[in-house]
Amino acid sequence: MKLHILPISANSHGCLAVVKHLKLDEEGKVEIVDAMGKTRTDEFIAMNPCHCCPTLEFDDDKGAIWESCAVMRALCEMNAGGEDLYPADPITRAKINMVMDWKTSSIYPDLFHLAYMMFGVEVDEVMAKKQFAKLLETHFPVLLNVFLKDTPFCFSDKPTIADLAVAPIITLLKGRKKFYEKVPDAVKEYYQRVYDAFPGANEYFKMLDDMCSNYDGPGADAEP
Repeated sequence: MKLHILPISANSHGCLAVVKHLKLDEEGKVEIVDAMGKTRTDEFIAMNPCHCCPTLEFDDDKGAIWESCAVMRALCEMNAGGEDLYPADPITRAKINMVMDWKTSSIYPDLFHLAYMMFGVEVDEVMAKKQFAKLLETHFPVLLNVFLKDTPFCFSDKPTIADLAVAPIITLLKGRKKFYEKVPDAVKEYYQRVYDAFPGANEYFKMLDDMCSNYDGPGADAEP
């Protein structure tokens, strides 16, 4: 299989962490392909008409899937050791799936105006403040008081792909220094716990962290 990724993309990082944790690249089961600048080529669009990463390309002309959470689930289900990150117990798995869906449908959309100026996209500063307020008032309380209420990771004593869905996107907030100062310490501590659990992906985590931490463009010094 081939995992097509964008090295600096938070959405690619969870998938990369799974590959590294399960040693799928070392064992020759998954080839990591840097797709930077290639997602709009005819070849890529023939594989993935949504031209996004990560994309997992199956062997033997069996097609491909995209969307980071779907890719992480597939990597775990198809490879030995995957249950360590995606437990088979149906209730535990249901909770993990819920967190991953929450990431996609709830918290991630509220990062657009907070973060995408770093990728050259025009954002609305008024909306950035509103989205950050929603993080503080709604999303972070759900994360801390529900998902992490009794455990150091989301509904778990050890990290799962639910945490790999959530933690990387928190990095994006570092692009707005004064906003990040207001992020609850418990969220920052959780974020660091997840990253510490996957040292094999540190090269990629650091790439995004450096970009966000050193960003000095529009909105970098804005007040929350």
